[in-house]
Amino acid sequence: MANVRFESVLRRKIAAHRGLIARKNTKIALSNGVFERYRYPVLTAEHTPLEWRYDLDPAANPFCMERLGVNSAFNVGAIEWNGRFVLVARVEGLDRKSFFAVAESKTGVDGFRFWPRPVLLPQTENPDVNVYDMRLTRHADGWIYGLFCVERKDESAPPGDASIAVAACGIARTRDLVAWERLPDLSSDSPQQRNVVLHPEFVHGKYALYTRPQDGFIEAGKGGGIGWALCDDITRAVIHEETIVDPKVYHTIMESKNGLGPPPIKTGAGWLHLAHGVRGTAAGLRYVLYAFLCDLDAPWRVIRRPGGYLMAPEGEERVGDVSNVLFCNGWILRNNGDLFIYYCSSDTRAHVATTTVDRLLDYVRNTPEDPLRSQACVEQRLQLIEKNLAFRGKVKRQAYCGMRRRPGFAKDRCAS
Repeated sequence: MANVRFESVLRRKIAAHRGLIARKNTKIALSNGVFERYRYPVLTAEHTPLEWRYDLDPAANPFCMERLGVNSAFNVGAIEWNGRFVLVARVEGLDRKSFFAVAESKTGVDGFRFWPRPVLLPQTENPDVNVYDMRLTRHADGWIYGLFCVERKDESAPPGDASIAVAACGIARTRDLVAWERLPDLSSDSPQQRNVVLHPEFVHGKYALYTRPQDGFIEAGKGGGIGWALCDDITRAVIHEETIVDPKVYHTIMESKNGLGPPPIKTGAGWLHLAHGVRGTAAGLRYVLYAFLCDLDAPWRVIRRPGGYLMAPEGEERVGDVSNVLFCNGWILRNNGDLFIYYCSSDTRAHVATTTVDRLLDYVRNTPEDPLRSQACVEQRLQLIEKNLAFRGKVKRQAYCGMRRRPGFAKDRCAS
């Protein structure tokens, strides 16, 4: 009887999992013109294979209980691999430990299926306690690098305080996304490093890194902004000088902290970046995404910085383990110019938004910068209003005539 019940429950779970993987995703109809969101997340805890969570032996698990549960799947690195969309996800177990796992899809918007086994990441001499948020860079040297955050307990923490962590940048590389070579952690003069990203090309013959130096315990407001540094040898990555290229700014979307997202995309207009900015609210920290453009020949120099955020949490994206958060460490640019942005919400699930590199460049180059004062912001908006009013006056007749065939529109408008 127990075996019959086990098989019945397992069949239902298998059917539900297959249905989730097979579910088609659709664009949300209305957009801001810059990108389109999709109805469903592309990765969740439920996307992880059943054999990762359940003991499938009825003798050992007669009630078909979940033995090693998964809490969330989010903050994905992304790369196009053999014509497929491939994500390296941060998967968090019920025990709070995160690990990396690879999922792939034919379409990039649905059908993501995890590879059979998660990544067994090699260790350094100082073993990791937790790892997360891998950025994938296909580098000019022929390797694919994964840079990620490594956390270890701060041994100098006061007795009884088990919450203080030391954050470092871990580095691994691969040629096939299966076998990973672990390299020593990044060494810098900053006691904390998170959100470190490897530039995809050599700069002055050196490896270039975008950093986020911090002083002391991980805390909002202690980071120094997005930095830039060079190192001679990525297999022994050491940096001594970091230049802040994108600082925190008072009373903006990044007044508390900011960090780079995925590796930048090279375009004819410059290096296109996506980052996250953080500010405090009465409900806690709010994470949003913003874009900026750097000089093609001087990648450390910002040449365009649109005001405000590109994306912020909406709807169910606002709810999760760490609410009111959008984070992105992976995007994929296809040869035809289509751009897939894999953003994650509230440290819980992964989503996709689609656009084109031309549209995002138009946004970055033509959206006004933040003038940093309320009065100046009103003046900026009034300029747009006056421009639109003048333009509407010029085309009023044509616009009304073009609408006259719509149901309910007065026929005599064109004559007015």
